[in-house]
Amino acid sequence: MKWGGQRLDGWIVTDVVTAIVVALIIRYAVADPPGPSSWWPAWAAWPIGAVLALPIAVRRRGSRAVLAFAAVTAVLATVAGAVAAGAIWVTYVPAALVLYLVASTTSLAWSAASLAACASGAVTAVLIFYEQVFPGLEPAAGPSELPPAWPIEIGVISVLLISAGAVGAAVRWKRDTTARLVRHLSEAVVADERRRIARELHDVIGHSMSLIAVKATVANHVADARPQEARAALAIIEQTSRSTLTEIHRVLGLLRSDGDPRLPQEETHLPVPGVADLPGLADHARSAGVEVDLAVHEEAELPPTVAMSIYRIVQQALTNVITHAAPTHCSVTVTIDPRETTIEVLDDGPRQGRPPRTGHGGHGGHGLIGMRERVKVYGGTFSAGPRPEGGFRVAARLPYDDNGTAT
Repeated sequence: MKWGGQRLDGWIVTDVVTAIVVALIIRYAVADPPGPSSWWPAWAAWPIGAVLALPIAVRRRGSRAVLAFAAVTAVLATVAGAVAAGAIWVTYVPAALVLYLVASTTSLAWSAASLAACASGAVTAVLIFYEQVFPGLEPAAGPSELPPAWPIEIGVISVLLISAGAVGAAVRWKRDTTARLVRHLSEAVVADERRRIARELHDVIGHSMSLIAVKATVANHVADARPQEARAALAIIEQTSRSTLTEIHRVLGLLRSDGDPRLPQEETHLPVPGVADLPGLADHARSAGVEVDLAVHEEAELPPTVAMSIYRIVQQALTNVITHAAPTHCSVTVTIDPRETTIEVLDDGPRQGRPPRTGHGGHGGHGLIGMRERVKVYGGTFSAGPRPEGGFRVAARLPYDDNGTAT
């Protein structure tokens, strides 16, 4: 049997055992009450205890209906005098246990209404008992440590029911809060994955398309006058397109491998770009009219994740230079040590007489956002802005430990 998506075999056994224990307690209270004995025969204590405790054993099968049954049987037993004078509250223990389940699985309005109905019925029944039944009972054989009194009975029953309802409502609130937290965390994971996909594809496609656009423009303008130069531009476009397709295939393969264990192994072990691929980026930028001076000072071996982040940051910085400033001069400096890597990309801006391609005189857009997010993963620092002497500067610092995670 299932309830709330979980098997209930263990809970059912617990409820049955609890019902038996409560039935024995009720039977003992009825047979040997602290106050005057009931006018019911002694053997009746057994069926009375069984009927009153039965709702505990079946409370997970329609808790609202079971609560109504528990409350009604307790009220009828009280009014009929089949209870323990001085310990009537024991009769309402089953109702309290079922009320806890109702409060923990239904809305606050249902919980409050159920509590009010149970408490009202119990108070009315106790008052009727002490007004009409109690005076006709035979006096107790000896003095009682707990003399029968309706204020005490009503007080104990009220505390019992209110406590059960409050604890049940608190359990439901905690369960709902946990569910909301899990949902929010799941949504955050999805959002992070979307940003990751967008960042990867932006870096891969943005760099290549910028280079292709530049070379296509060159080929279009010199096709008639300088066919050799046009063919060279088309060759670069072909090479860039092929490498871009391979890179997109690799990125999508990595993204798919996160949630698809059936993905072929050859798709999940494609090479990841790193520091060794930076000269290729510089060559692409040079073919687009950017004079690149690349300097890599590598004093330690990098974890693959850090190496890929460095590659992507330099790739996007050069893409911005190609898009916004080419033809121009650019210097790329990467300094790697065992604990951090610093990256600096400087360009001189568009050459005199050639306005910026964007018409705004600077770099911007999603590229800077993507670089900043990559640096943020490592808790590093990132800055980007125009240089006083002209041009643009991008600087990043990535601290990490031996495993390539943020320090």
